[in-house]
Amino acid sequence: MRQFLFLFLLYSLGAFAQVSTDSTDYYFKAKQFDKAEMKLLEYLKTHPNDLKALELYGDACGHQKKWDEAIASYKILVGKHENVANYQYKYGGALGMKALSVNKFEALGLIKDIEKAFLKAAKLDPQHVNTRWALVEYYMQLPGIVGGSKSKALGYAEELQKLSKVDGFLAKGYIYEYDEDVVLAEKFYKMAINEGGSLWCYDKLTSFYEKQKQPDKALSNLQEATTKHKRNALHYQMGKISAQYNIELHKGETCLNTYIQNYSPSDEVPKAWAYYRLAQIFLHKKNKNAALKYIDLAISELPKTKYFKEERLKIMRL
Repeated sequence: MRQFLFLFLLYSLGAFAQVSTDSTDYYFKAKQFDKAEMKLLEYLKTHPNDLKALELYGDACGHQKKWDEAIASYKILVGKHENVANYQYKYGGALGMKALSVNKFEALGLIKDIEKAFLKAAKLDPQHVNTRWALVEYYMQLPGIVGGSKSKALGYAEELQKLSKVDGFLAKGYIYEYDEDVVLAEKFYKMAINEGGSLWCYDKLTSFYEKQKQPDKALSNLQEATTKHKRNALHYQMGKISAQYNIELHKGETCLNTYIQNYSPSDEVPKAWAYYRLAQIFLHKKNKNAALKYIDLAISELPKTKYFKEERLKIMRL
């Protein structure tokens, strides 16, 4: 199974962190999950039956990829209230994430418990979107010999579509992409954009085009996204594709400079990476001085990044 599985679990962990005590809430918002874990562990010593604290403790451990601790916490919740869909979902998700981190023989021993928890969650809550996403990915990524099934995945994609057309289209796009049916995958990703038009929809189609080695289409899709979403990150993405594939270099240079000029701490990609992409663009243009200028800026900001040092060696050979 691939790391893409259970991304919705991590999203839901963040969502549930918002109802904690003031101090724990601060640690979650600041992404200081180790401190949240310690705070909750101390609290649970004297309040072992506080269900919200148990759930938050599992969430804090999950964010740190401490899957055994998260599983133990969610298992207590499932034991106390087996008919709460979200407990079953988180328990199955934590088991699934552990399965991704261990050898395949140990992972096989977890499969039935993962499926059981997700199916229970889906049955308990017919509106639970994240569980149905997890089941789509679960059935697609498992080999058929141990329970994988495209038809079952499509069944849950249909359920998703009844709850949310966008999610249904994205799920079908994912299924067909995984099944290497590129025509249907592109069709459903485009339908998701037409239906919802969120950044998530555009990101899925962009990622699909990149995997298919179609950078022109990826760049065009991102350009369309900028007309609907004023997000600085889109400028970086366009510059990255331009630099990686040596296409539309002038546009890529402009986008990266815009990203740098508008950069704020809320942007997830550090400026150093924008400098790195600019260095790549000028390397393509065979402008050694400009390429050195930008790669040195990248190295000055993140001196331990090996990719930057490797790129500098390439530039020096120009």
